[in-house]
Order: sequence, then structure tokens, then C-alpha cells
Amino acid sequence: MDYKKAGVDIEAGYKSVELMKKHVKETMRPEVLGGLGGFAGAFDLSAIKNMEEPVLLSGTDGCGTKVKLAFVMDKHDTIGIDAVAMCVNDIACSGGEPLFFLDYIACGKNYPEKIATIVSGVAEGCKQSECALVGGETAEHPGLMPEDDYDLAGFAVGVVDKKDIINGENIKPGDVLVGIASSGVHSNGFSLVRSVFDITKESLETYYDELGKTLGEALIEPTRIYVKALKNVKNAGVKIKGCSHITGGGFDENIPRMLPDGVKAIVKKDSYKVPAIFDLIAKNGNINEDMMYNTFNMGLGMIIALDPADQEKAMAAIEAAGDTCYVVGHIEEGEKGVKLC
Repeated sequence: MDYKKAGVDIEAGYKSVELMKKHVKETMRPEVLGGLGGFAGAFDLSAIKNMEEPVLLSGTDGCGTKVKLAFVMDKHDTIGIDAVAMCVNDIACSGGEPLFFLDYIACGKNYPEKIATIVSGVAEGCKQSECALVGGETAEHPGLMPEDDYDLAGFAVGVVDKKDIINGENIKPGDVLVGIASSGVHSNGFSLVRSVFDITKESLETYYDELGKTLGEALIEPTRIYVKALKNVKNAGVKIKGCSHITGGGFDENIPRMLPDGVKAIVKKDSYKVPAIFDLIAKNGNINEDMMYNTFNMGLGMIIALDPADQEKAMAAIEAAGDTCYVVGHIEEGEKGVKLC
């Protein structure tokens, strides 16, 4: 017996690292010390010397069962963007700048070209959020998962000056809520999506007029990264009072997370157009509206609370970053929570 006969191919692991190096190199920042292959990624913290009280932020997440679509479609070059987005968007929610990211890929069998393709997506997500991919791990798990399957997760570290942390404590009645458009379903709710649709190659290749694309193309669309948009708002001199990344749990779970006691968020459902993919999911799955808003982002990937005087300046900054935004509601006095109307 040897390790390869047991199902772990060390040579394939070496090849994977060589193939992914060019993608990792594209994410490098001046603060990164050393190259890929060390036991730990090194980042020079002197980069944050311009802050009075630097606070490190961290976020970790995966892509959930969205990876199943990548398997069926044999499309592995964008799922890494989702993994990065789910982490760096959380850091941006606290007012931070992502500094570096590490990924973890567990697979049934290491196919070097496939692993490198996955990492190319991770690298693209890092470039979009201006953070460095400083390392990661690829673990071959024979017998634990099918050979063609994998799971992808990661974590990011960011930094924020303590005075600039977004924590929602100053949100008050009369503040305005601005929603930033999502790119689609993002990376949550896919267990429900897979229950609604027959996730086969044929079904995912079905074209829907209302979508203007195939079902697979609509569902696998990568999670939007909002780091640049929120950075633009900050650079415009606008103080974001509260920020909510709309992920698992939808509106009901995520919006209250940014609110202090004594106020509630009022969100107007007709303030923006819900993307067609959500109408299709609800129709095909006979899913009631409450469940849709309690599961999906419904077209808003991020919601921020602002002083009304800052609304126009903030929205201009968001649009300058290439994002679309809407005034979607306001804050009222009351028990902490969210009301859809």
C-alpha cells in the first residue's frame, strides 16, 4: 500500500499548486510577504499605520449547495467569486477594507486543472475586492465524498479604524434605507432552489424568455461584491449608520442585525423591481411571499441606513462604483425588526 493507492495523489496536489500560482500572483498586494507554498501567509501590518486605532475584522463562509450547480454544469470558474464575496461583504458591512483571503477546497479526487479553475474564480473575487489571496488548502478526501465533488469555503481578514466601525448604534427614526441591487440569488437559499427545480444538465440549459438567459446562467451568476461601492460612500464623506448584507435568512433575519433597540425598518416592496429569477422560483415552487423574503435577497444584496441629508451623495457614490441602488424604506420608532409593506 501507499498513499496514492489509498486515494490521495500527492503529485496531483503539487500540479494543482503550480497551475494556480499564476492566478494567485494576480491578487498580490505590496504588503504580502513571501510567495505561495509557505506554512502560513504573511501580511505586513505596517499598511494600516495611517489609522488611529486599527481593528482587525474577519469573516468566514462558503458557497452552500450552490456548488451542486457547478458540478452539473461543469462550470467551475465563478464559484470562487461567491466564496470570496460572502466573506468580504461581511467585512465591508462593518466599514472595513479586506486585506487578505484564504480558501479551503475539499474534494473527492484532486483533478489539478479543475482545482486551478476553481482558484481562478477565488482570485477574481480577490481582485474585485482588492484583497490578496495569501494561501489556502486543497484536501483530497477519498471515500468521504464522490470523486467529482468538492466543497469550497474560505475566510478573509480586514481592517477598520475604530472610529469608522459601522455598528448601527446611531440609527434613529427618520433615517433612510438605501438598497444596493444584487446580481441574482447570490449564494444562499440553494437548498430551496434545488427543491423547486430539477437540477439536471437539461433543465439548467432551458432558456426562459422572462430571464433572457438559461436557468443555469441565471442561478450560477456570482455573488455581487460591494466592497468598492461602500468604500466610495466612505470616500465621499458620508457616514453609513448601519449596513446589512442580505444573505441566508433574507430580510427578516439580516436587517434587524444592524438595528439598535427601539427602532424598526420599514421596507417598501414596490420601491424597486424584483428580478425575474425570484418570480420564477416562487411560481414554480408555489412559495408564499413571506417565505421568499425570509430566504432570499429578493434583488437587494446590501441595505444601508443613512441620514436623509446624505442620501443623494451616497447614491451617487454607489452608482459611480458601477452598482445600482434604490431608496427602499426608512426607520421608524418601535420594536426592533423589519416590516414589509
